[in-house]
Amino acid sequence: MDTAKVAKTCILGDRNTSDIIIRLKNREGRPEWFYSHSAVLINRSKFFASRVSLPNSSTCIEIHCSEFDYDDYVELLRLLYLPVGSILESLGSVKSAVGILQTAIAIHCEDITQSCTQYLEAVPWDDKEEELIIKAVAKLGPMATPILARIQPVDASATKNVFVSAVRFAMSIGRPCPPFGDELKTSAQEQVEFMLGEDEDMPLITADDEVKSVVRIGLSNICSSFENGLSSLLLESSLVCDTAEDKILQTLSDIEWMCNILPKMDLMKDFVFKWAEISVRVLGIIEDEKLACVMWGLKVKLIQVTGKVLEAVGYGNVILPAPCRVQLLKTWLPYIRMIKPILDSKGNEDTEFPYMMTEDLCQSIEGAIVSLILSLPSNDQADILADWMKTEQLRFPDLTEAFEVWCYRTKSAKRRLVQGLDSINNATVSL
Repeated sequence: MDTAKVAKTCILGDRNTSDIIIRLKNREGRPEWFYSHSAVLINRSKFFASRVSLPNSSTCIEIHCSEFDYDDYVELLRLLYLPVGSILESLGSVKSAVGILQTAIAIHCEDITQSCTQYLEAVPWDDKEEELIIKAVAKLGPMATPILARIQPVDASATKNVFVSAVRFAMSIGRPCPPFGDELKTSAQEQVEFMLGEDEDMPLITADDEVKSVVRIGLSNICSSFENGLSSLLLESSLVCDTAEDKILQTLSDIEWMCNILPKMDLMKDFVFKWAEISVRVLGIIEDEKLACVMWGLKVKLIQVTGKVLEAVGYGNVILPAPCRVQLLKTWLPYIRMIKPILDSKGNEDTEFPYMMTEDLCQSIEGAIVSLILSLPSNDQADILADWMKTEQLRFPDLTEAFEVWCYRTKSAKRRLVQGLDSINNATVSL
């Protein structure tokens, strides 16, 4: 029988021509009858074909459904009366298609199942809809392949290619960002961080030499751009200087972002060494008379990036020789100690002054500095603590904890020395 012709001559709900009734429970739990036609049901559903062919079969077929899938069954009955070619275009949403797909599977409607599958394979989903789809297609077997192809894991090579491309874009490697590229670059940076999240495959990608090489190139480029931009500040006019500051701030933001991803790739050491290398030159520029009373945003951002470095070294995540640790601390501690009261004073004068060191930033820097001091040789600790106590500004950073630990360790060391000398003398006397 030609299903299209049947559909044209039969109308769902037409009592005059109906020879079979489908009984569903509506949302209120009361039964609802749908006047149907066996010719349509048999041709479109193996479930109905089996029920109708039973000996002494009733003219009323009852389908048990819940309040959650009631609408899906009603919509399925409507679709049974459409030509096969019209089913796909009548599907209006992912949620509806998933519900209809589940009911079509339940009553074995192959053409509707195929249409729903084709629809879901072609339209966009959000995360919640994806979960519904995965559950719905679990019973489809090979028919689900086109849908699952969109969410199946990719091989390591493809993952690496996407990751490298995202890193290049996030670091603007090889080409400048287009005029609309800042938002895209920010998105790329966010996705790189997301891809570096806990995943059993990502360690294989991040350990790849090519991937690390690309990241190192990006790091080198960004640091060079930062140095060059900073050096140009002393040569520019005030008007051009404002534009240059914006560019340097963006570069510093990129560097700060890199501080989030480099530890996950075991490359933070590369940046720490680079930052230690350029620190004296950076401070030489930023403390120049021309910049003494300007660019507060740049100076705060500089402290934020330096705080990342101090944390990495102070807490032992990046291992540096003691002379390098001493040099890093003696380079930045005086500047941090000097800039904090200046920013506080400006904040007191103008409550809308935006460039302040937040409490969280101050605490993280203070903790890192204390930890860093305590990792130094005793004599270097003594030099730093003595210099700290000579200054008028003892409030930040507060090195009291480091001072107390140093005093305790000094007495303990002296006691161990005396005990060692006594034991040597006693051994000599006994001889």
